Amino acid sequence: MIRYGSDEWNELRFHAFYPKMEARGSLVDVELEMELSALTPAPAGLTRLTAFIICTADGTIVEMTPRDEGCDCEFQFTAEEKAQLASYISLPGVQEMIAKVSSQMDL
Repeated sequence: MIRYGSDEWNELRFHAFYPKMEARGSLVDVELEMELSALTPAPAGLTRLTAFIICTADGTIVEMTPRDEGCDCEFQFTAEEKAQLASYISLPGVQEMIAKVSSQMDL
């Protein structure tokens, strides 16, 4: 995680993911809770870190931002953290969930 305006950062490792998805027009919002490795605790100042990921109906990531207690926060993900999140989103089971949520919007 990188705090905006700081030149110091630490690399978080995620062990488990817990998604909540909601269709919004042609997009799917994914609120992703992550379980952190004990070796990489969240930086001071974060209470409940989640990732807010916006995907297209076919599962392509449009945007990903960190949130704290469901709100925008003063941190950003590192490239490696984004890669971990993208890897999770690209899993076949997750892609199926995104497609299913997206298709429910058409009903």
